[in-house]
Amino acid sequence: MEIGILTIFPGIFDSPLGESIIKRARQKGLVDFTIINIRDFAKDIHKTCDDAPYGGGPGMVMKIEPIYNAMEYLEKEKGRRPKYILLTPQGRILNDEMAARLARQSFICLICGRYEGIDERILHFVDEEVSIGDYVLSGGEFPALVLIDAILRHIPGVLGNSESIKEESLNENLLEYPQYTRPQVFMGMEVPAPLLSGNHEEIRKWRRKEAIRKTILKRPDLMGQFKPTEEDLILIREIMEEILE
Repeated sequence: MEIGILTIFPGIFDSPLGESIIKRARQKGLVDFTIINIRDFAKDIHKTCDDAPYGGGPGMVMKIEPIYNAMEYLEKEKGRRPKYILLTPQGRILNDEMAARLARQSFICLICGRYEGIDERILHFVDEEVSIGDYVLSGGEFPALVLIDAILRHIPGVLGNSESIKEESLNENLLEYPQYTRPQVFMGMEVPAPLLSGNHEEIRKWRRKEAIRKTILKRPDLMGQFKPTEEDLILIREIMEEILE
């Protein structure tokens, strides 16, 4: 997969793209990044990428010309057009389904805005707008990194354990079940007995029940999208009885 990034702060990506899972994916040749500094495509001597908004108002707005020029350069260098994604609070909220869909693309380009946003005419040249949540950040660079990490986890061969992505419970709108490791007892707190039983069926059922319990208590909004099996319905009844005791 090829991922282009258009930004006025390319240095933000240096460390994150050279660590952990992303580093290994690059070493395996599973992903390649092209980071382009939008300032390099500003025509004036000061490399200006922003200007005051028409109609007045606070802050500055990113100019469209340098971004469009950078897009043209990327397409010429790669010999094809990527799927352009604008990181913006106006976009659809990122979820795992979206990440999986984007992971099937062979070439995407992430456009990172700054200041009060980008000249609205950029929307004529992008394919999709993505947001990582309803809060304010300084720019699109950190959302881009979040999106990259979410996407790469869906590319075969990126994760060390191929079962990891299958077991991640958000795939079915559940939070992950509680996890424990050594020591067995810490400050009087013990690992739940089912996990020590060695009984694989008992462990599976306990994990399923606790994943549902955690979702009910911490993210009840997800339960509306969850499609329970007959076993799940029994577990839900047990959980609700325990909560109401």
